[in-house]
Amino acid sequence: MKVLVAIKRVVDYNVKVRVKADNSGVDLANVKMSLNPFCEIAVEEAIRLKEKGIATEIIAVAVGPTAAQEQLRTALALGADRAILVETSDELNSLAVAKALKAIVDKEQPQLVILGKQAIDSDNNQTGQMLAALTGFAQGTFASKVEVAGDTLNVTREIDGGLQTVALNLPAIVTTDLRLNEPRYASLPNIMKAKKKPLETVTPDALGVSTASTTKTLKVEAPAARSAGIKVTSVAELVEKLKTEAKVI
Repeated sequence: MKVLVAIKRVVDYNVKVRVKADNSGVDLANVKMSLNPFCEIAVEEAIRLKEKGIATEIIAVAVGPTAAQEQLRTALALGADRAILVETSDELNSLAVAKALKAIVDKEQPQLVILGKQAIDSDNNQTGQMLAALTGFAQGTFASKVEVAGDTLNVTREIDGGLQTVALNLPAIVTTDLRLNEPRYASLPNIMKAKKKPLETVTPDALGVSTASTTKTLKVEAPAARSAGIKVTSVAELVEKLKTEAKVI
């Protein structure tokens, strides 16, 4: 089974995000960038499938700037066999990314595509579903457990009411949730080996894909500062404040 894993370069989750002075976007100058945490889970799941003898090849794919090669090398160090960068400096929306990934899927013909359910920068949670619509593949979103049984993929999904298990015919697309696995750390020897693994760079034009955005960011603002909380001495005082000040009861 060939497995394709889509990854994204994002601001590291430990970094406090700053908005540019002109409110045109997020300030990325001198900011640590990392592999999106949900994408790490996707890479880990693909590696585990290979360790079980189910997956034969893992291909990591990113759509973004030249600097995204750093995150692809991280995926290679974790265990991916080769990587592809769809290089573009455009501001990408979910549909543009899904179209680029669809072109890679058509080229590579994987039996399984794994993506993080969302990126921590945009939080859109759209690319996996859009890719499934474009390819016509079965999809299992918000996966907390993945099992391969012959030509069928059993995916346990996290839903509002609890858990739902769906059986998907391969080829299929899976988007990963937090509880699917615990990503490993790349060892130093594997980091060194990753430097020699193949990393192919292509352009959207070469794939016949347009990454021009259909949306425009008008303004980016930092969230309003939260006001300090207060302490109450009794339940009666709490109820009174909820009635008279918060007006929620």
